[in-house]
Amino acid sequence: MLTEQDYINAASILDVEVAVIKAVCEVESSGGGFLPSGEVKILFEPAVFWKELRKRGVDPNAHLEGNSDILYIKWGTKPYGKQSQQWGRLKRAAAINEEAAYASASYGLFQILGNNFKECGFNSVMEFVNYVSQGEDEQLNAFCTYIKSRKLDDELRLHLWKDYAEQYNGPLYWKQSYNKKLEKAYNKYK
Repeated sequence: MLTEQDYINAASILDVEVAVIKAVCEVESSGGGFLPSGEVKILFEPAVFWKELRKRGVDPNAHLEGNSDILYIKWGTKPYGKQSQQWGRLKRAAAINEEAAYASASYGLFQILGNNFKECGFNSVMEFVNYVSQGEDEQLNAFCTYIKSRKLDDELRLHLWKDYAEQYNGPLYWKQSYNKKLEKAYNKYK
């Protein structure tokens, strides 16, 4: 688990308040990077999987039968299911295409999508997954690298929650009130 000093160090790297990092952590993962089983906390994204398959020249339509819960074209088509089901869904997707599957899940405390592995400083999605599976320190390091590479530190520093939310979670961030949740969590920690 992260210590207060870990948060302080990360805040220094990003030149933001500790409360900002704690807020993102809380909103993204409820403050925990691992499941009780010891596996890294993930969220498998079926609409991202669709796109990742297409990027690799795989026709998603050819794999729809029996996979409607792990493969669909539009975000929000169906609920994601329970946290305890996410690894099973990822493993079923990996049987179709491992690289596309692992690129289609978000990982750890900060729920960074696997297809952002390069922005986190890694050469492959599996290198990224193996790294963030080691511990919450590693997840925090990957987050800091990602934020710097995407130049999102200014949005966090200036509390531009809407701008940050849109860039970090995509244009439909508002459907989950992501920016409002961030602001509320930040106010709790400041």
